[in-house]
Amino acid sequence: MSSSAFHVLAKPIGPICNLDCKYCFYLEKEVLYPQAGKWAMPEDVLESYIRQYIEAHDTPVVNFGWQGGEPTLLGVEYFQKVVELERRYANGKRIENALQTNGVLLNQAWAEFLHENRFLVGVSIDGPRELHDTYRVDKGGQPTFERVLRGINILKQYKVDFNTLTTVHRGNADHPLEVYRFLKECGSGFMQFIPIVERAAQQTTADGLSLVSPDFAGTARVTPWSVEPKQFGRFLCAIFDEWVREDVGHTFVQLFDICLEMWLGMEASLCIFRKTCGQSLAIEHCGDVYSCDHFVYPENRLGNIMEAGLKQLVGSEQQREFGEEKASTLPRYCRDCDVRFACNGECPKHRFATTPDGEPGLNYLCAGYKMIFHHVDPYMRFMAAELTANRPPANVMRWIAAQEARAAREHAGRNDPCPCGSGKKFKHCCLYRR
Repeated sequence: MSSSAFHVLAKPIGPICNLDCKYCFYLEKEVLYPQAGKWAMPEDVLESYIRQYIEAHDTPVVNFGWQGGEPTLLGVEYFQKVVELERRYANGKRIENALQTNGVLLNQAWAEFLHENRFLVGVSIDGPRELHDTYRVDKGGQPTFERVLRGINILKQYKVDFNTLTTVHRGNADHPLEVYRFLKECGSGFMQFIPIVERAAQQTTADGLSLVSPDFAGTARVTPWSVEPKQFGRFLCAIFDEWVREDVGHTFVQLFDICLEMWLGMEASLCIFRKTCGQSLAIEHCGDVYSCDHFVYPENRLGNIMEAGLKQLVGSEQQREFGEEKASTLPRYCRDCDVRFACNGECPKHRFATTPDGEPGLNYLCAGYKMIFHHVDPYMRFMAAELTANRPPANVMRWIAAQEARAAREHAGRNDPCPCGSGKKFKHCCLYRR
């Protein structure tokens, strides 16, 4: 793996969070560090990580990602130190930062800092009040919607760049347009929709974990809050149908952007859709590095940056094998699939189902991804052709409108309202133009 081909998601406060989201897979990672007293990444580990991460990239721009848990629990002062260290070791490179937050603690001081230092902020919000508060509650079980919305408004007030991360789960998956339209009303110009899929073991593992990896051999069931495969597909299709008719070029949905890359024959910029993985790692508060944010299990620990260099851990044989297994374990059912070029088996974390002929390793969300990829195909082909011809892909909206108007004219009765919207009867308006 080249020195510029990886990204690390830093967890400077580990799994510690001020919320108690019922579907969160990371909260229980606290049991992996029973001796942890203070959860904040110590200054020597933080400095070593920042230095090593910058040195490992031979690119003019280095991107840091900060998550949790909830990183804002560390306070503005902690991240002021982060910025100071980045400047100290930048060595002429431009440093960019992204911070993922639940938004509850955002205030004027945070907004001023984030704006001044040009952080891109991702805010987790699951839709309007009744959908968001289904699972996203605080430690006292109280709803968080109002506090998150207040945080978003503070970001807008101080002109902080932000996007939204929305998890798709059993509580909001049947309300796609409510979610999408609400996010637009909030001012989100870039949206991520992340499926919630977890399996809970009948008994906790020897490591004390309840939510298990796809390789878990014991008895485990998909959790009741996990989105169902076709439910996920319908959610995405409904949003796509509105987006492709009204919002192309104005609102950016991560999955649709990634689809366009793949329909152009490019490699997906999102790891879950690449043929292999292993380029997106995670570092815990203590300096432990794991193969992936979704694979923080003892067997996926690569080592600690205070004992072995970050670059060495990223390039280790263990990590290489982890990344290549995504392709080498892909079932024949997937290898023969007509949308394999777009899916590639998606995230290995979700590959615990079996194919129709009984082969293991099928993605639990397979039916949903087949649904969405087949659904977007004609529109992605059109947009890809427009881009190839140096024309804006937003032309797809005019193309769809013309097609639908033509179809409406062909099926309208003489006495029906005219499809053009004039208010006249079809026979007195556009009948003879078809």
